[in-house]
Amino acid sequence: MTVIAGPRVRPQEEGTDYSHIGVTRYSASLGAIIDGVDLSQELSDDVIAEIRRALIEHLVIFFRGQEITPEQHLAFAKRFGTLNQHDQVKGMADYPDIIEVRQEPTDTRNFGGAWHGDVTYLPEPPLGSILYAKELPPVGGDTLWANLYLAYDQLSPGMRAMCDPLVMMHTPAKIYGLASLDWSKDSSMDSSPNTSAHYETEHPLVRTHPESHRKLIYVSGAYTPRFKDMSEEESTPLVDYLMDHVTREPFTCRWRWEVGDVAFWDNRATLHYALNDYSGHRRVMHRVTINGERPVA
Repeated sequence: MTVIAGPRVRPQEEGTDYSHIGVTRYSASLGAIIDGVDLSQELSDDVIAEIRRALIEHLVIFFRGQEITPEQHLAFAKRFGTLNQHDQVKGMADYPDIIEVRQEPTDTRNFGGAWHGDVTYLPEPPLGSILYAKELPPVGGDTLWANLYLAYDQLSPGMRAMCDPLVMMHTPAKIYGLASLDWSKDSSMDSSPNTSAHYETEHPLVRTHPESHRKLIYVSGAYTPRFKDMSEEESTPLVDYLMDHVTREPFTCRWRWEVGDVAFWDNRATLHYALNDYSGHRRVMHRVTINGERPVA
């Protein structure tokens, strides 16, 4: 029987010599809290460089006690790349690059309520997303993230050898296609089933991160129903195993939000999951997503 060791904490052990920001590890698997940064201000190139470094090392970084306008939110995000407009969910009327992730007390379905990476079905999926907490329930509404590096590292050699050459088919059809649930019936999100969601994009199952150069498992929940040249029925056992594996508790962290918190995650190396455990309460978040590059093996 193959014995798999516990997760190795690699990037989080590094990077203690920051000069312009404070970086405190948040959990053993991923995450860090950033201090000494006011996101409402124009930040120097040196500060932005260290924030980017912290993002790559820790995969999700948190800023507490922020007060930012939509303009300041967008300005900060643009320091890391061009911005993405969601192809299936409308942005805010005055700020189309911002999605208002809103759940009203009468809603029963929440946005992001399953393990996934943001819009991984795009030919060039996002670098990352920046989420700002505006209104929160008295309790609940936490978000979880999973470290896809650790998940790959902890596969057995035989499983890695099997997964390395596979190609994953990504699609928005399961969430936004004609056979999907109508968001307008049980959610406040501005999206309805449509034909534009019926397409697929090929990405390697095991991708190499363009900045860390480490390998990771690039699977994304309902966005990844099958492998190339395989049916969904044939693919499901391995897809389900990989999703269970990458979201194992030792590979995850959980953030309990406070109003004014900002989370910035590397969408290339993490999955996330917004808990829907605050029925009867309002929750409003603003999300900006930064464009990325085509994944490579």
